[in-house]
Amino acid sequence: MQNIHSSAWLKGILVASLVLCGGSLFAAEQGAKKDSAAVVASPAPASPQGAVARVNGAVIDSIELRRARKVMLRGQTVPAEQQAALDNQAVEQLISAELLYQAAEKLEVKDLDKQIDAKLAQGKARFKDEQEFKKAIADLEMNDKDLREYTRRDLLITRLIETTFVPKAVVSEAELRAFYDKNPDKFTRSETVRASHILIGTDSKASADDKKNAREKAEKLRKELAGGADFATLAKGNSTCPSSQQGGDLGFFGKGQMVPQFEKAAFALKPGEISDVVETQFGYHIIKLTEKKPAETTEFKDVKLKIEEFLKGQKVNELIQNYLTDVKKTAKIEILLK
Repeated sequence: MQNIHSSAWLKGILVASLVLCGGSLFAAEQGAKKDSAAVVASPAPASPQGAVARVNGAVIDSIELRRARKVMLRGQTVPAEQQAALDNQAVEQLISAELLYQAAEKLEVKDLDKQIDAKLAQGKARFKDEQEFKKAIADLEMNDKDLREYTRRDLLITRLIETTFVPKAVVSEAELRAFYDKNPDKFTRSETVRASHILIGTDSKASADDKKNAREKAEKLRKELAGGADFATLAKGNSTCPSSQQGGDLGFFGKGQMVPQFEKAAFALKPGEISDVVETQFGYHIIKLTEKKPAETTEFKDVKLKIEEFLKGQKVNELIQNYLTDVKKTAKIEILLK
């Protein structure tokens, strides 16, 4: 199976040529994920042929639109009635990317070919072998020449953004502090606990006798623990949960991550304590609390750099969008998508 991180590298190069530092195409992709009702099985959309747009004479071909679809949908599909809107949005992003590229092409970039070679080598190294790499680019209707061209465009657009927009995106100390103060929920961690458990599992179709036997086994194990038996050893030998391989350790979790009965029992314990037998839809649990971390707020000084990075990214996006709005006023743009 193709390595996820390898595929992400290829998609990343396409994204750089399609979107603007997390602009609206990325937002559309996230929206498609959230709106599960919109993502349903549907026939493959008809593929337009030839040019779908021209920007100052430069042709944007239908193959670029198909690649854009794949980046946006990540293997998902949308209803046929939504396809036209999706394609129009993709074409708008392709137009914006082309305008940025046309501006970036005027820049002098030292050793550009060497930078392209380095980036391609770095990306290819993420694949298991040459065959896996070839398959990945073929899935995006690309060959080595196409990939090199996308990489070149990616580097040039990145250079344009870094030299033209990033220096203007200045974030003041007051803005950093204001963001921190207005968003306390982003910097507060709720109480968490670390627990282990022994599960004697039952399923929804279990008979009354099966449930009775499972509870009796759990009660017997609980008595053994009370007599000094080692929790991890009993978990490895008896628990039906995959966590048995780690002695029942579930790691840290907060409220809302476990089923209510389990959560209530776990958070009621003190470190080192073992619960009575707890029944959930999964069966019968014996829970041992190993550690508890109180709710806490991360101090401003510890998140200051992350806030600055976030706000600077927002300002860069705004600068790019403003630039595109202005340049589109004089650019010759023809949308040919039907």
